[in-house]
Amino acid sequence: MTWEAAIEQFKHFLSLERSMSANSTDAYIRDVKKLALYLTEQDPLNTPLGVSSDHLKSFMEFLGYAGIAARSQARIISGLKAFFRFLLFEDLIKLDPAVLIESPKLGRKLPDTLSVAEIDLIFKSIDHSTPEGARNRAIIETLYSSGLRVSELLGLKLSDLHPDIGFIRVRGKGNKERLVPIGSFALKYLDIYIDQVRVHVPVKPGCENLVFLNRRGTGLSRVSIFNIVKDLVATSCLKKSISPHTFRHSFATHLLEGGADLRAVQQMLGHESITTTEIYTHLDRDYLRQVITEFHPRS
Repeated sequence: MTWEAAIEQFKHFLSLERSMSANSTDAYIRDVKKLALYLTEQDPLNTPLGVSSDHLKSFMEFLGYAGIAARSQARIISGLKAFFRFLLFEDLIKLDPAVLIESPKLGRKLPDTLSVAEIDLIFKSIDHSTPEGARNRAIIETLYSSGLRVSELLGLKLSDLHPDIGFIRVRGKGNKERLVPIGSFALKYLDIYIDQVRVHVPVKPGCENLVFLNRRGTGLSRVSIFNIVKDLVATSCLKKSISPHTFRHSFATHLLEGGADLRAVQQMLGHESITTTEIYTHLDRDYLRQVITEFHPRS
């Protein structure tokens, strides 16, 4: 079996049987292609069915020498493990060469967050006199109000909005649906955008139900959202490195700092494991110092 054939079968398996998102599937396929390129450069006759643990160890050493960060190495190993488990499941190999390959030890990286004042500063930097400004305000309000991933925001449909009960329907990873509360400010600016701006956009066929559109009447891209956030950060003169995902981090952090239940935040974020949500339980030193001062009997 050639690398090309194995990778194509693996791709179908991930998307159809595992119901993995397109972005996650592409990431796994890129990881396997990296291994394929490395091994075929060493030996053009190498096939996926002939890979040994020594081959994988050599590949991981190569990634280390190439300066690939530990976190990226861990992600690549995860993709390769999934690939060889697939080959084993399909009875294409008898032994899994990746079973004893360990990921590099990772420290827990705390996500960047914005303070409430910094988020207000970004809102104030938006030019509400333009159609794009009204749309962008609705976008940022929705990201921060409901903690959406970018892909979830882009897939949001008009039929997913339920302002009468204050919830939106969100399609997350693996096309799993969840209901997430949305705040009054977000609903207010969504109404302004939909009723005063979107109604004048010449919507292209197939995009009629999408909430957020570009001026040509088609759905926005991930790059578009990134550029919107990048421009707003520059206008607001914030010096932090901020991405669209930062608003999701801030959403979770502000809820937990305000006393929200961890399980409730997990459900709103759409995390499979509560361990993923626990990363947001970090609190800044000033807050911890304040808690000690107020509540410890010996402070």
